[in-house]
Amino acid sequence: MTDTTSIKHPTPLTSGDFTSAEEPFALFAEWFAEAVKSEPNDPNAMALATVDSDGLPDVRMVLMKGYDADGFVFYSHIASQKGRELAANPKAALLFHWKSLRRQVRIRGNVSPVTDEEADAYFATRPKQAQIGAWASKQSQPLESRFAFEQAIALVAAKYMIGDVPRPPGWSGWRIEPSRFEFWHDRPFRLHDRIEFRRDAPSQAWSKVRLYP
Repeated sequence: MTDTTSIKHPTPLTSGDFTSAEEPFALFAEWFAEAVKSEPNDPNAMALATVDSDGLPDVRMVLMKGYDADGFVFYSHIASQKGRELAANPKAALLFHWKSLRRQVRIRGNVSPVTDEEADAYFATRPKQAQIGAWASKQSQPLESRFAFEQAIALVAAKYMIGDVPRPPGWSGWRIEPSRFEFWHDRPFRLHDRIEFRRDAPSQAWSKVRLYP
């Protein structure tokens, strides 16, 4: 059986929707606010893609911890695989996928470390157990057993039983400064809406183009 529902009366391909937006950060803010209301888990989850020394892409999920006109921020261990790859090649791509809204946003750009002050301020907001875990984990390094990790956590917890937990020197954050945005919204029969914003320098105005699905 062939599903021909709505073929004779498809949703119009042009309308006063998001494709009329002229600036990507404001559009992202609108979409993210809607995702916060509709996504059951982690609307700030984003896929982070980097490239290793052999040119082989790597991708993993991380949590966006802030964004503004300067870019999108996340935190992790500097010596992790992503940290080493970003140090060698400070460029990255991000993908937000909000299934509840049938939308995704792709972002590409250069990467730079956040300041120590920014990293300290964010680390201070983390739950104490997460702060302790940041000290105990040698992220991306081989782990003998779960028990060994739990022992390391216990040692750090005992050390910082009283008082604040300082930020580990090997833990910080990065900011992806977008040079490309692509906003994608699902439409029936794969006739999706896609628009791309791009600029080659922060001082330039954004250009926009509509893309075939």
